[in-house]
Amino acid sequence: MPDHSLSGAGIAARLPLTEVELTWIAGRTEQWIRFGRVAAERIVSRRTRIVMFRPGALFAFVRWTSNDFGTIHSNIAIAAATALGEPYATLPFVRPGAEILARIDGWPKVQKVLEAIDAVEAAGIDACDAAPDHWRHVGSRIAAGLPFRPYSIDRHTAWLRRRAVES
Repeated sequence: MPDHSLSGAGIAARLPLTEVELTWIAGRTEQWIRFGRVAAERIVSRRTRIVMFRPGALFAFVRWTSNDFGTIHSNIAIAAATALGEPYATLPFVRPGAEILARIDGWPKVQKVLEAIDAVEAAGIDACDAAPDHWRHVGSRIAAGLPFRPYSIDRHTAWLRRRAVES
């Protein structure tokens, strides 16, 4: 259950968390988490909040910006929060950074990633529980303009078994 305290300091003090800054100015700048288990949240202002993820947590971070003439930037990153001392890549608005599983720019391709997330959820699987390799596959295939394999219950079961053996 997420801790939706105003400070989020209780959890952040016990465990180093990955922070994602979200800003929402309707019709101009919209940043949101499409999936992921938020461990804590801090309200910065009416338009800005920071959500935090525990090490290993998968999340999808969507950024969209427009001006008077339409969309000027859209991006989705599916990432895994890293633990203290683990290597990470930097992403805008993500501190300190995360392991990037997929990063896609351009609204038509972002929509395809959102459809892939919807398909995983339609199969009855929480997208943040899906195999990280699936998100890498989706990102690579969409970036190349190719179709991606659907994520099935059988693939998910195989992932859960592999994870159990590895831990």
